[in-house]
Amino acid sequence: MSEQRALLPDDFTLWLAEREEDAYALAWVARQNPPPSAWSEAAPRAGESGITRPGADLTRITLQETTRGEHETLRRWLLLDDGVQHLAILTAGESGGLREHTPGELAARLLHDPAVDAELTGLLAGWLSRRNTEAPQGLELGWIAAGAAWTCHMRALAASPPPSVLTRSLHDAGEADEATADLVVDTCLSIADLLDRLERPFRPRAGLIDLWHTAEALSADVPALADTAHWLLDQIALRDAPAQQIRAVLEPDITDYLRDQNAPGRRPDATLPTLDAPRAAQLTTARETVRAYTAAAYAGREQDARQLQDAFPVTGRPLATSGPAALWRQNSPTARDAVDDLTAQRTALTAEEGTDHFADPELLHAQTSYLAARESQLHLLHDALGRLAFPAPTPPDLPEALAPVAAAQAQRRVIEAFGTPERAAGALEGQLHYRRQRPVPAHRRATAGIETDLLTRTRTALETLTHAALPLDQEDIRSRVQEAMSRPTAPPTVSHTRAPEPDAAQHAARQVTAERPLPGSPTV
Repeated sequence: MSEQRALLPDDFTLWLAEREEDAYALAWVARQNPPPSAWSEAAPRAGESGITRPGADLTRITLQETTRGEHETLRRWLLLDDGVQHLAILTAGESGGLREHTPGELAARLLHDPAVDAELTGLLAGWLSRRNTEAPQGLELGWIAAGAAWTCHMRALAASPPPSVLTRSLHDAGEADEATADLVVDTCLSIADLLDRLERPFRPRAGLIDLWHTAEALSADVPALADTAHWLLDQIALRDAPAQQIRAVLEPDITDYLRDQNAPGRRPDATLPTLDAPRAAQLTTARETVRAYTAAAYAGREQDARQLQDAFPVTGRPLATSGPAALWRQNSPTARDAVDDLTAQRTALTAEEGTDHFADPELLHAQTSYLAARESQLHLLHDALGRLAFPAPTPPDLPEALAPVAAAQAQRRVIEAFGTPERAAGALEGQLHYRRQRPVPAHRRATAGIETDLLTRTRTALETLTHAALPLDQEDIRSRVQEAMSRPTAPPTVSHTRAPEPDAAQHAARQVTAERPLPGSPTV
């Protein structure tokens, strides 16, 4: 058994499979943000890290130690768990992957072993007591946190602590009273009911709202339920048309990333580019804004929800593709892919064999609203980028007074599409950074250079447009004057140019001055 944290082996799954038959790995698993555009992922399972799901990022794992046998593994877990980081119990799965176990599973298998029963009761009681004293909320709410931790990790053993465990834990903490015991049991049963309802296969929006209110109220005292509350809020938003319209307006275009992730024929172990930071940040901001709207809409704060909805209005769907948008799509393979993907989603949604409109009509309505708003937003994006990359000449018959108005349309469309020139610059810079990552996926090697050149030219045009449109204010003028004054002055140069000849009047004046005696000088 290793007592210190160790670096993860290169192929952790194979390494673990080569250990002894009853070998377990205790590993700390860092939290992970939802993958880009993954709004419909499976519900988080309380007490599990999710590291064994397909496509999970194994770099989140830090190996603590390996153990042998259920008893030793459970004993070490109960001693090491700190209630803050997630300590996962992992074994090699039969299909070649990883399998995660909860400590409650191990405790349930050991419960009827008389050789370890007494020790197990003491270990469980000590762990429950520590979850109370080390609760981040403080001692006033410590037993609520302890009860929540029990239900999340030990539900496979029992929904609430057995009387022998709870009595000993309260006695060790010096709080052996009936009121505290009832508080722990009530907390455990409330959270167990919430988790049981989350595992049901079908959840209408009304049921999700009820679950979210319960999880949100508990998450203030039980931080472990915060991820569950966020997931429920996302599921409600997926069934709310205005929420999906806000999402369609704020999300950046990540068609290149999604195409790389789902390319046909891709090897499972292939190295893929990671989503660039600027667009990842915009995706996070979009999700947070949608959550803020949804929370306000279903928490009785209608005015706050309306303000968020009005802040990001949806433009009408265009009757025809504009010239700049058509030109951009003609020259950008990624833009064509984005249009094709949107069309495929609409076709799949309205297919006759689809059953979503029977099972969940609210979900169908929200998805339809999202696709319509996304089509409008995509047209705005392509129109703005087309005006930047391919500026049109001024129409010959345009009145001179309207020439500045026509020239300003590119900047107006950039603001309509991206919100601000800074967000537009961030999106373009992010796409360029994404495309410079190596190796380039095989399916876009033929067009990689064309797309990169087009994005570079568009970014340069945006910089030129932004700098030309910025007026000089008083602070700008002052800073530029200070910059000019701080520059070193050039040393004086000797001029070798012949001085001009004096004219006749200057020559006569000099002659008179030379002939006039100075005051007080002797005269001859």
